[in-house]
Amino acid sequence: MSPLPSPQASFTSENLEQQLLQEDALLRGHFRLSSGLHSDTYVQCARFLRRPDLAAPAAAELARQIQEAGLQPDVVVGPAMGGVVIGYELARQLGVPGIFTERDDTGQMTLRRGFTVEPGQKIVIAEDVVTTGKSTNEVARVLEGLGAKVLAVASLIDRTGGKAELTFPNFALLPVTAATYAPDDCPLCRAGIPVVKPGSRPEKAFS
Repeated sequence: MSPLPSPQASFTSENLEQQLLQEDALLRGHFRLSSGLHSDTYVQCARFLRRPDLAAPAAAELARQIQEAGLQPDVVVGPAMGGVVIGYELARQLGVPGIFTERDDTGQMTLRRGFTVEPGQKIVIAEDVVTTGKSTNEVARVLEGLGAKVLAVASLIDRTGGKAELTFPNFALLPVTAATYAPDDCPLCRAGIPVVKPGSRPEKAFS
């Protein structure tokens, strides 16, 4: 395994980007996303988060930024699947419980497995990557519908380049600006670059 920047060194977004690249968690090329759009960038944070020695310092930096902003959540909620690991580690760093939402049989995001939030509880949503902000807002609506207050979202990567349409603060360790194209108007396709369909969603996700 190639040497990585020491997790004990001062945290920088440059070090994080290098780690993501070396773990093949941040890829450049020609990809078909779960939305059906094509892109020159693909993010698979699970490959980074499999390394506790890398995940812990990243979560510690997110916790530091959240606390420095004067926010103190009661619970961290990480949407399944991508938010589960980073949500657990962020909750550990903040010293609060960490739970997760998941989709039910109808495809709706919900709390299951006996997880609950109480009216008035303050929540930080943890994501591995914010792609559009749509799923983050969906989780926020579920939690707010139960009477909780969403303080912020915290993520490793903001793939919108800071343009996510959120109504609460967005803490991200690395902004990534990725080009996206409609399949019938993709310059990468016109250039003859083969398209790759990464990730784990079934083919019907692209229909």
